[in-house]
Amino acid sequence: MILSAMPMALLFLSCGNETAKDETKATDTAATAAAQAAEVKPVFTPFKVVTIQPKVKNYEKWIKTYYADDSLRKAYGITHVMIGRDLKDTNMLYALARMEDMEKARTYSKLTNLKETSKAAGLVGSLGFSYGEIVRSDDSPTDFPDRLGVAHHVKDYAAWLKVFDAQGHAATRAANGMLDRSIARGLIDSNMVYLIFVVTDMAKAKARMASDSVKNIMKDAGVDSPPTIRWYRVVK
Repeated sequence: MILSAMPMALLFLSCGNETAKDETKATDTAATAAAQAAEVKPVFTPFKVVTIQPKVKNYEKWIKTYYADDSLRKAYGITHVMIGRDLKDTNMLYALARMEDMEKARTYSKLTNLKETSKAAGLVGSLGFSYGEIVRSDDSPTDFPDRLGVAHHVKDYAAWLKVFDAQGHAATRAANGMLDRSIARGLIDSNMVYLIFVVTDMAKAKARMASDSVKNIMKDAGVDSPPTIRWYRVVK
């Protein structure tokens, strides 16, 4: 009876071990899946923006008026994001804001009240407005406040993007003092491209932008207009 009971005992022990292994494996699989899920970034959703470009006599005076006008902007679906000051002419400003609808934003840009308050705040000339859609963005925190903005027109956006990603390459730009921040396409002309880079090394970034390498990349990418290049610092 003892001998005949031993195979049954071994069978039960064996089944118990397999169950434990299965449970451990299931636990490990669940933990791995949870870790992978935690690493997945939210899907980026493009959003519309308007850039307001005023040149002012006095920054401190103008910025007070700008913030006092916040409720009016919101009434037209415009929400403040950031303000940059040109590094060469600090009274040249770039105010970036999200917008709900381009036509509402364009209506805001034509308001008589806006023109009057801007003039009273020391506006030089007229306000410049540009409208785009951010199609790629990295809003991770950074300790570097300086930015490079590049605007140019291209023959074909899809063809341009392939060259930008392949020939330009983010790693190459990073090695030359520029981190990719955002890409926007114009809403009035979708082949108008706006680029923003975080500048980590000003000397390297300026040398890179002046190089024949970048000029050749732009040519290969189908850039068909002289680029507008702005160096500025985020202040608000």
